[in-house]
Amino acid sequence: MATTSTSKQNKKKRWTKKQKKDAWWGLLFVSPFIIGFLIFMLGPMLFSFIGSFTNYNLTSRMEFIGLANFKRMFTQDELFWKSLYNTAYYVILNVPLTAVGSVLLAVLLNQRMRGISIFRTIFYLPAILSGVAVYVLWMQLLSPTSGLINTVLSWFNIQGPAWLFDPVWTKPALILMKLWSVGGAMLLYLATLQNVPKQLYESAEIDGASSFKRFYHITLPMITPIIFYDVITSTIGAFQIFQEAYVMTDSGKGGPANSLLFYNLHMWNKAFVAFDMGYAMAMSMILFIIVLVLTFVNLKLAPRWVHYS
Repeated sequence: MATTSTSKQNKKKRWTKKQKKDAWWGLLFVSPFIIGFLIFMLGPMLFSFIGSFTNYNLTSRMEFIGLANFKRMFTQDELFWKSLYNTAYYVILNVPLTAVGSVLLAVLLNQRMRGISIFRTIFYLPAILSGVAVYVLWMQLLSPTSGLINTVLSWFNIQGPAWLFDPVWTKPALILMKLWSVGGAMLLYLATLQNVPKQLYESAEIDGASSFKRFYHITLPMITPIIFYDVITSTIGAFQIFQEAYVMTDSGKGGPANSLLFYNLHMWNKAFVAFDMGYAMAMSMILFIIVLVLTFVNLKLAPRWVHYS
């Protein structure tokens, strides 16, 4: 028994030595990410968490004030609720519309026909164009007097809206602009569609299933993992909308009636216009909690509709 025990201990020591060597090599290769995460992500997050309980304006020392920033946020800052409403409106409409648009576009571009690669390239190009240049372009397209969109509508005797000058149409205008760049997500869906087994479609066709039924019962379930991934990342990205509103509303003034004052834009104004950094950090913590809760809910609901082959 003693010999057996000693033999096992020797094997464990040899395995542990090799494991340590592999671990050191692994840490060496991942160290750039770890260092970057600690310096540029975890560090600022901890600083923001601490700063959210202080009065801080970049020029003075942090003064601990407890929950005063959060109390002020929920009870005194009307623009907080306005910016949260604008952001929620954008997320609720933009995320499902872009997901549906990406899926339908991917299905259309998954056909075997001559020159299909050209169409795939054309639809993907908007996703790689520079952000500010695209926003300036769309400001011209959405011009109520000389914009191309209203000009085309006038050909059909339709009075185009004022778009970015009308509080009712400002957010739909941004959602329309985002639908133009669904090519990025389309590429993910297209790659997934090409990996769906052809035998499933052949069997369904033999059984007499229509094109809609083949799409609903085969295509859609097979791409639900990518839909789930797209919904998660798109939701997080939509809550972080900032650049579009900043460029298209005269340096972040929020547009007519603050209709484009999104959460991140309001937080930016508090931090770098009013220099109320403590309050802005408190806002960032609320945004973090909202995104964290929504991501957790999506993860919990995923097993009900996401199918893995």
